[in-house]
Amino acid sequence: MAGEVASFSVWDYVVFAGILLGASGIGLWQAIRGRKENTSEEFLLGGRQMHAVPVAMSLTASFMSGITVIGTPAESYRYGTAFWLFGLSYAITSIVTAEIFVPFFYRLGITSIYEYLEMRFSKSVRVLATSIFIMQTVLYTGLVIYAPAIALNQITGLNLWGVLVVTGAVCIVYCTLGGLKAVIWTDAVQLVIMLSGFAAVIARGVVLQGDMARIWQDAADGGRLEAFDFDPDPLKRHTFWTILVGGSMIWISVYSINQSQVQRYLACRSVAHAKTSLYLNYLGLLATVSLAMFCGLTMYSIYMKCDPLTNGDVGSPDQLLPYLVMDILADYPGVPGFFVAAAYSGTLSTVSSSINALTAVTLEDFIRPKWRNLTEKQLSWINMSLSVFFGVVCIGMAGVASLMGSVLQAALSIMGIIGGPLLGLFFLGMLFRTTNTMGGLLGLLVGLILTMWVGIGAQIYPPGADKTNLLQFSTNCSNSPGDNNMTTEFPWTSALTLTREPPVRPPLADSWYSLSYLYFCPLGTLCTVVVGLLVSIITGGCKQERLDSSLFVRKSDLICFNYCGSSSKTSDMEKEDNEKTKDKFDAYDKFDTTEKDEKKVTKL
Repeated sequence: MAGEVASFSVWDYVVFAGILLGASGIGLWQAIRGRKENTSEEFLLGGRQMHAVPVAMSLTASFMSGITVIGTPAESYRYGTAFWLFGLSYAITSIVTAEIFVPFFYRLGITSIYEYLEMRFSKSVRVLATSIFIMQTVLYTGLVIYAPAIALNQITGLNLWGVLVVTGAVCIVYCTLGGLKAVIWTDAVQLVIMLSGFAAVIARGVVLQGDMARIWQDAADGGRLEAFDFDPDPLKRHTFWTILVGGSMIWISVYSINQSQVQRYLACRSVAHAKTSLYLNYLGLLATVSLAMFCGLTMYSIYMKCDPLTNGDVGSPDQLLPYLVMDILADYPGVPGFFVAAAYSGTLSTVSSSINALTAVTLEDFIRPKWRNLTEKQLSWINMSLSVFFGVVCIGMAGVASLMGSVLQAALSIMGIIGGPLLGLFFLGMLFRTTNTMGGLLGLLVGLILTMWVGIGAQIYPPGADKTNLLQFSTNCSNSPGDNNMTTEFPWTSALTLTREPPVRPPLADSWYSLSYLYFCPLGTLCTVVVGLLVSIITGGCKQERLDSSLFVRKSDLICFNYCGSSSKTSDMEKEDNEKTKDKFDAYDKFDTTEKDEKKVTKL
């Protein structure tokens, strides 16, 4: 089937625009209809009254960026079903986040998770961590807007800059007017659209191939079902161990200490609802990844005798799924538009989540500590202004991304690398009483330097083919193969960048720089914890005065799962505990963050 494919029709444009605007309108309407009062907490946390189901759908939708929607099927098509093993990583992530981090952050009653770092360490640690998060999120969000846009533009002919501006503008509108509640409800609708897009592609593929059994058999014959590789080699891209260990650490850093995700379950009305949302989210992740992987297997069954990438019909793996859609669904007016809307629903959910999180941390970590007497009306205007500002910044970053060339992949890879050291910093604060400010700062910086070193090195000197396990394709096509020396991939969905290898590879290229990208996060976490503890011990961490026990994980935080129908007594106890902890932090806020005042805080 490889060759020329159709372009977008008028009906495709109508369906595409209608779905995105309709989903955004539903979310905005739900937010405004259910708004009780115009306060900062209502804007940033939905008044802490959200139910588990919409929050769970929002968590899943945020995971499904546009890059993931078009990249995961390409992963299955080119590398097989090893990616399916991430289901184990998601299970571990859900348990750790629900049973450790949710009770902990909920008990603190905070809006920005970086508030905790000042409570535990100092203002300098909080400011550094928040600044790193803002830079990471702005750059990543710009790439999330641009990467799927360029892939879809090159296949469907959809105007690139028009889509970039519309994507950002739609997010700005419902983030500014509706706050987190609008983001959550819009995400819930967009998740349904995304899953329906996958289902449409699979259904059409099954019709073309005859039945699912043939698709499965073709995948088996092509070696796509050999998922379990127990090789302990840390240099191999995907094995059972790299996915189980490295994948779990990556997703724990995303769900446990990333403001974009944490802010959602902090919006739940109780700990029980927050935990329920995470476990329901796990089911959503399994369904999403399974559909995406089977989409890739369907694509392989159709193109197994003529690979569009090798044949030069597409320029990068990220264009494979849009190419398939235009190839097999163009005869059905509006259906390609529906799929592109599904891909952009992933982009919108990630962008809106980022805008809301950036607004929250900027307000809580930079503005309110400086101007403590702001009224709710002033805070409301600041929230809306920040949403517009960060929306414009992200659109601008998408424009900058178009000029980056090969730096795109390097920048996106670094975004994932940052999560490991930040996770290590939170572990230092939550689990170890020995850790002091000096240990936290130096541990974070050393961890960042180490992971960025190996990450950037891996982009400059990509691992060899023997470590990436790229599967074989047939090029028995009627037309002549095109030039395909340069391809583009994204490290968290498809693969690490495949570029022309430099003529000279240093000794580290085939060892240190070839480390599986899934181990970047645990490497950063481990380095941060070890360095942080050693520095703390050397600088007097063991001699610190008695620290407030509420700043550490308690045994009571590790209780088993509670259902949404928890007794009112339990809910009242949770609220009372939250209020006490928040009162402590409010009292703490009155002190300047000097060394003398930090000692006073420990006595509160």
